[in-house]
Amino acid sequence: MSLTGDPSSELLSRLVDSVKEISGLPECRNVFKKTHGDLVRRIKLLSPMFEELKDNNEELSEEETKGFELLRTVLDSAKELLKSVVEGSKVYQTLQRDDIADKINQITEKIEAALGEIPYFKLNLSEEVQEQIELVHAQFRRAKGRQELQDHQLEVDLAIAQREKDPDRAILKRLSEKLHLQTIDDLKKESLAFHELVIASGGDPGDWFEKMSSLFKKLKDYVQTENPEIDSAEAGKGMIKHRSPVIPDDFRCPISLELMKDPVIVSTGQVFYKFSYSLQLCIFVSGHYSLIVCFLVQTYERSCIQKWLDAGHKTCPKTQQTLLHTALTPNYVLKSLIALWCESNGVELPKQPGACRSKKEGSSMSDCDRAAVTTLLDKLGNGSLEQQRSAAGELRLLAKRNADNRICIAEAGAVPLLVELLSSTDPRTQEHAVTALLNLSINDLNKGTIVNAGAIPDIVDVLKNGSMEARENAAATLFSLSVIDENKVAIGAAGAIPALIKLLCDGTPRGKKDAATAIFNLSIYQGNKARAVKAGIVPPLMRLLRDAGGGMVDEALAILAILAGHQEGKVAIGQVDPIPVLTEVIRTGSQRNRENAVAILWSLCTGDSQQLILAKQFGAEEALKELSESGTDRAKRKAGSILELLQRVDTAVNQS
Repeated sequence: MSLTGDPSSELLSRLVDSVKEISGLPECRNVFKKTHGDLVRRIKLLSPMFEELKDNNEELSEEETKGFELLRTVLDSAKELLKSVVEGSKVYQTLQRDDIADKINQITEKIEAALGEIPYFKLNLSEEVQEQIELVHAQFRRAKGRQELQDHQLEVDLAIAQREKDPDRAILKRLSEKLHLQTIDDLKKESLAFHELVIASGGDPGDWFEKMSSLFKKLKDYVQTENPEIDSAEAGKGMIKHRSPVIPDDFRCPISLELMKDPVIVSTGQVFYKFSYSLQLCIFVSGHYSLIVCFLVQTYERSCIQKWLDAGHKTCPKTQQTLLHTALTPNYVLKSLIALWCESNGVELPKQPGACRSKKEGSSMSDCDRAAVTTLLDKLGNGSLEQQRSAAGELRLLAKRNADNRICIAEAGAVPLLVELLSSTDPRTQEHAVTALLNLSINDLNKGTIVNAGAIPDIVDVLKNGSMEARENAAATLFSLSVIDENKVAIGAAGAIPALIKLLCDGTPRGKKDAATAIFNLSIYQGNKARAVKAGIVPPLMRLLRDAGGGMVDEALAILAILAGHQEGKVAIGQVDPIPVLTEVIRTGSQRNRENAVAILWSLCTGDSQQLILAKQFGAEEALKELSESGTDRAKRKAGSILELLQRVDTAVNQS
């Protein structure tokens, strides 16, 4: 009997359509590519069941209908989520990746639960389809609660890209590739998605807007510089000859009054830009923009201001302010806007004069900048104490500004001179020197140069004896250098860990964070775990863990989880009454903290009946049962293992 139009047929048709719509979604091209692809693939494998039942005019029982209705509702939610991940802002999704990953996980759990409500053995399915559905259900069951492996490189790159005004180009390259923002067309789509987010927020985008805007702009500038191609529509537009478009005054050099090709900033202060956010977001969409520029310093065409400086002038031509130094800083923001204006108006931007290229690819600094750096290095090596302090301070700022400066300063020979100044008796000079090395170390090639110059023992000495600012920046420098595995060994051997522990105890909030990050990274190397334990790391970590308001719980748990895997670390942790606080974290903490806490508890309880008894006394069993159902995949495994151990203890007690 044909059931066309009956509820069962309609329900199965809707399920077939849902799978088709999900299968037809565009390929995901962002940081969720694998997770998105896995979920879509598993959903596709459900289709044969729906199609076979529909073709067989299968009439569903009330129980079966309930299960399929639940599944249909979940698939509708999955479709909306998957569609938003494909079409949404890639920058936003990257910054909100934990929340989105949780949503995907929740959908996976709901699909698995819905499949559990469908009695396959009662359905009129072929053996092949029956086996496939059981297999898919098993895949959803395994995927449920599974925590994707963290992309540590992405975490580090995002942190640096958000913190640094001009991140290293290698970092921006990796982020551009990971986020699939590599062409002008990609940027246009991202700008549209960005704009939709602002509209959806009702004009009040909240705290995330500033982070997104800053990161997107850095990526946009990088892509425009590295991949200046334009799509066919824009190419056609670019061929149109405009009649002498009026050049905005802000784009003209104050000296020549011509359109600037290589705008640079002179050193009289700081420049501020303010954009209308809606127009800034639409800059790729409409080609229009609104720019309010408040120049507290002046921007000039490089060749023009260079002639002025070469003539012996020491002031800004327009404001007559005395220049702090003669180094010229590229104005990348204005250069980007000029390029966009030229593109929108069909103006061909003349090639800028050849710059002095360094030996390394991607490095550029003008003759004037090189001359300025050479002068600063001469002061570092041969100047008075005041000259050394001033020169180190200027190099610190130059190294912070952009990637090109970091490369060129190192190539000019600054590293050995800065390392010598780490031993300076002048605290401010020492601060400038260690911070300059920190800024230079952002470039991976410079890390080797710094270590080869014998910097590690001197940086450790600053960490032990310097001012608080110098100690904090020394800790951050050691973390930066320890990204390379062989440096972890050298830094640990140089005695850094006791000094980092001291900073962890008495530093400022920022200093404690820097110290914790460095200790965590160093402790990845097995030999440094023993050093940290012997240096007394465990009691301070437990104090930080118990101080929920101190803002260091995450860091303390992460380090303890690493140390708990080492026998000496396990013993030391077991001696500081950890069970109550670990149980509380398992009960109320974030997913990541619960995972670390249960990993520590598992290490303590394995092979130690006394710790198991304490865990039972402090009510860990109930918290572990809840975690075994709702935690991450790793947390569930650890919680299950501890529960088995607790059960054995109960059995042993009962038998005795």
